[in-house]
Amino acid sequence: MNRTSSLLLAVILPAMALLAWGCQTSSPGSPVAGEGRADADTIAAEEVNMPPGLAVETVAEELEVPWDLAFAPDGRILVTERPGRIRLIEGGTLQEDPYADVEVYHRSEAGLMGIALHPEFDSNGYLYVCYTYREGRNTFNRIARLTDHGYFANSHHAILDRIPGASRHDGCRIRFGPDGYLYATTGDAIKPDLAQDLDSLAGKVLRMADDGSVPHDNPFPDSLVFTWGHRNPQGLDWHPETGEPFITEHGPDRDDEINILEAGRNYGWPGVTGVSGDTRYSDPIVALTPTVAIAGAAFISGDRFPLAWRGNLAFAALKGSHLQRVVLEPPHYRSVASRQTLFRDEFGRIRAVVMGPDGFLYFTTSNKDGRGSPQDGDDKLLRLVPAPPR
Repeated sequence: MNRTSSLLLAVILPAMALLAWGCQTSSPGSPVAGEGRADADTIAAEEVNMPPGLAVETVAEELEVPWDLAFAPDGRILVTERPGRIRLIEGGTLQEDPYADVEVYHRSEAGLMGIALHPEFDSNGYLYVCYTYREGRNTFNRIARLTDHGYFANSHHAILDRIPGASRHDGCRIRFGPDGYLYATTGDAIKPDLAQDLDSLAGKVLRMADDGSVPHDNPFPDSLVFTWGHRNPQGLDWHPETGEPFITEHGPDRDDEINILEAGRNYGWPGVTGVSGDTRYSDPIVALTPTVAIAGAAFISGDRFPLAWRGNLAFAALKGSHLQRVVLEPPHYRSVASRQTLFRDEFGRIRAVVMGPDGFLYFTTSNKDGRGSPQDGDDKLLRLVPAPPR
């Protein structure tokens, strides 16, 4: 039986500390060539174990490599586990029986990964998953649609098949954008040159209708490709003020990146990583060396967090074993003002980061993925919440 009782993991500071902390401002970083861009390598991240006035709660324990999560309008939480299960959290309790089983190719980094609910989930019950599968000796990724039935989902229907896949570099973060279209990140499938091949779906960000068809306003005719030249993007979210899409992307031995997506643009991989200044490619707003294995990402929104945190990008670091908060410069939010590292080594490897409809920031550990050191109760779904006053 999984324990899901909420557990405060941090020392709670008085409410006055929260007020003072929420009023803090950040100093800007150094601009470089390229309008609205900053060289984040020159901006040191402040180390903070537990921010004043915040606490971490445990939502669910004993998960098996949780990769992504989604929130149903009725309060249920759906969590993908990489071996091929979707788990259901109902009324604060992790259900023992899987919500859905998906036949996947589970090896190294491959398996069941992204999940997204249809914008009209309330009426149609559609949810989408991205996962790796085998066809003979070939490895692919697939985006499929399932139908919700309360405590389970079925009616598995593939909307996009045969995306090049491998045991690593599969991408597979999927999200519906503000425009109602489904976006999907794809990795280079350990074949870097595919990222520069516009006839391949690998190493791209794809944009599609809810049935997998090509939107009429995509940048390339009759193509799902929205952007190209990516290595292994694993985080995707839209800025709450500007509506611009941001991705986080694994670098090789340098240059983990945060990129702002612009339709039709080339992001350089494999020929270019980090800030190149080459106008043929879009430069990242953050390029981290040494790498931290940057993973999921979400913008902090709503009124649960202090004003200084709203519109900040939170991203997960697997190898770096922390969350990181990136403060962007107004009014365009295209350059970095400051960065803050949270919970280094406190929870181990962190994979997914999602803003919940309750205004809390949810994140998952990934300590059972073969590269971490499992702690008691791993893997876990956690959430960052304002701490109640003593």
